[in-house]
Amino acid sequence: MDWEAPAFVLSARPYGETSAIVRLLSEEQGVTAGLVRGGVSRRQVAVWQPGNLVLARWRARLPDQLGHVTAELVQSAASRLLDHPLSLALLASVTALADGALPEHEPHPDLFISLVRLVTAIGVMPDDPPMAMAIRWERDLLAALGYGLRLESCAVTGATDGLAYVSPRTGRAVSDDAAGEWRDKLLPMPALLRDDADPGHGDDWVKGFDLTGYFLARHVYGVRHVPLPDARERLVQRLRLRSISPPVGDADDQ
Repeated sequence: MDWEAPAFVLSARPYGETSAIVRLLSEEQGVTAGLVRGGVSRRQVAVWQPGNLVLARWRARLPDQLGHVTAELVQSAASRLLDHPLSLALLASVTALADGALPEHEPHPDLFISLVRLVTAIGVMPDDPPMAMAIRWERDLLAALGYGLRLESCAVTGATDGLAYVSPRTGRAVSDDAAGEWRDKLLPMPALLRDDADPGHGDDWVKGFDLTGYFLARHVYGVRHVPLPDARERLVQRLRLRSISPPVGDADDQ
C-alpha cells in the first residue's frame, strides 16, 4: 500500500543512529506514522520540523505496518517564527495537540483544512498570532472527536443572548442571568468561541484555552490517564503571564 499527499509534520523523534519516526496528518489518511531513513541527517532534519507542510510519500506492504516515508518540503512554518516566541509556542501547541489527540488512520478532512488555515495564519501574522483562531480549532477538535460543546443557547432558559458560561458537566452554554448561585462553578466563556470574527484579547485567550483545555483533559487525555501536552501548557502559562503583566512594545516576543 502507498499514498502521496500534502501532510503536516506533527512530531519527529530519532530512531537508531540516523533515522526518525515521524507522525503526519493528511486530509484523507488522518494521522499516520512512518520511518524516515536519514531523517536526523543535516540534509533532512529541517524538513521534519513540527508544523511543516510537506508532500509526503508513504509506502508499506500492509496498512497497519510502520511505513517508510519520504517527502518534499512545501512550506516551512517553524523557520519563519524563530524570532517570534509566542507564535512559535502556538505552533508547537497546535501540532502537539493534534499529535496526541487524533487517533491514527482516522480521516478528519475538515479539521485538516482548518489546520492549514491556522498554520498559514500563524506564519503570515507572527507579530499578532491568531490565538482566537487556535481556540476555535480546539473547539472543533473536540467536536470531531465526539465531544462537541453546545454553545448555541442557554441550557437553563433557552436564551441565545447573554451567554457567558459553560457547564463543566454537560458542555452546554449558560447565560449570565441564569448562572445564579452556580456562577463560581461554571467555566467562563469568551465571546470568541461563538463569534468566529472576534479576535479577543489576552484575558479572553486565557479563558478560551482554559475552557477547551478542561474538556480536552477530561474527555480526550484523561481517559488515557495522560496530561495535556507540555507545549500547550507552556503556551497557556505564557499567555497567563502576559495577561497579568502585558509586555511593553511586545518585548516578550522579541
